[in-house]
Amino acid sequence: MIQNLLVANRGEIALRVFRSCRDAGIGTVAVYSDADAGSPHVAAADAAVRLPGDAPGDTYLRADLVIDAALAAGADAVHPGYGFLSENAAFARAVGDAGLTWVGPPPDAIAAMGSKVEAKRMMADAGVPVLPELDPEKVTEADLPVLVKASAGGGGRGMRVVRALADLPAAVAGAEAEARSAFGDGTVFCERYLETGRHIEVQVLADAHGTVWAVGERECSIQRRHQKVVEEAPAPRVDTAMRDRLFAAAVAAAKAIGYVGAGTVEFLATDDGEFFFLEMNTRLQVEHPVTECVTGLDLVDLQLRVAEGERLPGEPPQWTGHAIEVRLYAETVVTEGDTASWQPQSGTLHRFAVPGVSAEFSVPAGTGGTNTVPAGTGGTNTVPAGTGGTNTVPAGTGGTNTVPAGTGGTNTVPAGTGGTNTVPAGYGVRLDSGVADGSVIGVHYDPMLAKVIAWGPNRAAAARTLAGALAGARIHGVATNRDLLVNVLRHPAFLAGETDTAFLDRHGLATLARPLAGERAVRLSALAAALADAAANRRAARVLGRLPSGWRNVPSAPQRRTYAVGGTEHEVAYRFTRDGLVASVDGDHPGVVLRHADPERVVLDVDGVRRTFTVGRYPGLVAVDSPLGPVSLTPVPRFADPEAALAAGSLVAPMPGTVLRIAVERGERVAAGAPLLWLEAMKMEHQISAPVDGVVAELPVTVGQQVELGAVLAVVRDAQE
Repeated sequence: MIQNLLVANRGEIALRVFRSCRDAGIGTVAVYSDADAGSPHVAAADAAVRLPGDAPGDTYLRADLVIDAALAAGADAVHPGYGFLSENAAFARAVGDAGLTWVGPPPDAIAAMGSKVEAKRMMADAGVPVLPELDPEKVTEADLPVLVKASAGGGGRGMRVVRALADLPAAVAGAEAEARSAFGDGTVFCERYLETGRHIEVQVLADAHGTVWAVGERECSIQRRHQKVVEEAPAPRVDTAMRDRLFAAAVAAAKAIGYVGAGTVEFLATDDGEFFFLEMNTRLQVEHPVTECVTGLDLVDLQLRVAEGERLPGEPPQWTGHAIEVRLYAETVVTEGDTASWQPQSGTLHRFAVPGVSAEFSVPAGTGGTNTVPAGTGGTNTVPAGTGGTNTVPAGTGGTNTVPAGTGGTNTVPAGTGGTNTVPAGYGVRLDSGVADGSVIGVHYDPMLAKVIAWGPNRAAAARTLAGALAGARIHGVATNRDLLVNVLRHPAFLAGETDTAFLDRHGLATLARPLAGERAVRLSALAAALADAAANRRAARVLGRLPSGWRNVPSAPQRRTYAVGGTEHEVAYRFTRDGLVASVDGDHPGVVLRHADPERVVLDVDGVRRTFTVGRYPGLVAVDSPLGPVSLTPVPRFADPEAALAAGSLVAPMPGTVLRIAVERGERVAAGAPLLWLEAMKMEHQISAPVDGVVAELPVTVGQQVELGAVLAVVRDAQE
């Protein structure tokens, strides 16, 4: 039996595993880098061990340090989470060699799936449909478009789409460099690229006694940079016949490599129901919560039990309702002309709150659904419930029934041989997050802040609930992809189930990422920010603090404040009179009546409609939330610092990062759009290009140099100057 578990990971996945450990009475151990010393997962663990350094290669990817930490803290088992060392066969073997229980598949199974090239050949031999592998040296015009992929890769790194033969060498070189940096293996291959394929994966779970479950499928087609953004279960537009074929292929794949534990078999499907094996992830997936919601299973708990040698019941549970998950990233969409790209963000997350959350790291509990759980001889019945109640489960012959307790009520579940237990469950919003108010989002790790999941009786209900929760979330301090996610969830094509890997391109990334707050909402939010600032000043005033800000006996010049939003400045002009607020000095806000203003909340009547604005005020930022949409405003000082001005043609770092490669030299002539250098930040490469035809006048950085946000990377003088 596992008594004390170390999670060889960080952030939300560490917290997720800790939650199941607490329910099972298992002690927990965290590891952390210097950058993560204040992370919530460190505080949540029973014990924590420092891994000196910041970079993954010095910390979370050091198998020796992680195993030493487990032994020092008295752990008897290791859970790898996902990412980092989770699919490293050598690490799994080393854990076993150290006398620790490995909560994952056998090392040989990990190794078998570790090379995408070898994995595809093995799957073909097992009768699983595959796309043929293409040698990059032998790709012809007839093969285009092709996808260059890292053999040892994952998470979208080391992948490039090539549509012209002339672009293939550069794509291969870039993919090799990225794969070598991320995985220590630069091997790449090519395969046919399906422009509008659907990414469908099957959750499998297998014990050491020969039972293999295909728990259910997930749709993960909406992606950016080949990384998933929206995931759901069950998959729309997958009928019973196709589902049966997907499940059979996934089970065959797991059996072919002697798989044990939780894993995912990923497929790329066409509109006509054909599908091909992509890869097998020999670990828990980021998107596992949607499967947990619709099945009622605790997949981490089952991982632990399988690692302890328990048997699975003969058949997995059926699902109820529909669940959708989105990945909330600290990133923005940057549009230049007709192109749009992703840009990670860093900084302090001052405020993070999602409304309506009914569960964290567990299945929402309440009324409205059913969880069907197989019961019988020698099995395990896991029935998540709410928090604070009593669950009574008579055990069957030779089995174990584990039922976490929850709020509000008693669940009585008779158990026995070969039957099923149906337990009332609830729909709602689940939050799996590794951040909290005050968390610092750095550049060393993936920029994902949280996973937000909605579970409802059907797909439309889940989408509406999730969109509402995201739109109402208070997220202050770093820009996120929240607006994009809400627009996708409310898009008619998404609601119609028309999702594939080209969804973002087809509907326009710039359009989908448009702000939820329109121009009028921005102007009203700026007014609310100005009034909240004025209220804060009056609250802090030592003399005549009860008088309205700027009050005079006779009419005078209005008070003015200026805020920047997305590069556009908004000046607010207002004054207080005997009759109240006059906010239409410049004609911006006719018909606005102030009902209440304090530093945190402003209430306005706008054309007879009452609007409430919640205001968060931080150094260099005013964040205003309302049903009209969230707005982040940067106060503009009245007098600019002349020393802060940049030289003409300066290209600055869009985020903190490391200079990965430099393609030019000082004095070299470049064409507009030509790559100058690449930054590596948050596990992604970011190309810095020449804005105009010109000459590289300054190049003050070197390869390997760490740069801060706003640092000058190069200066390109216009050729016409």
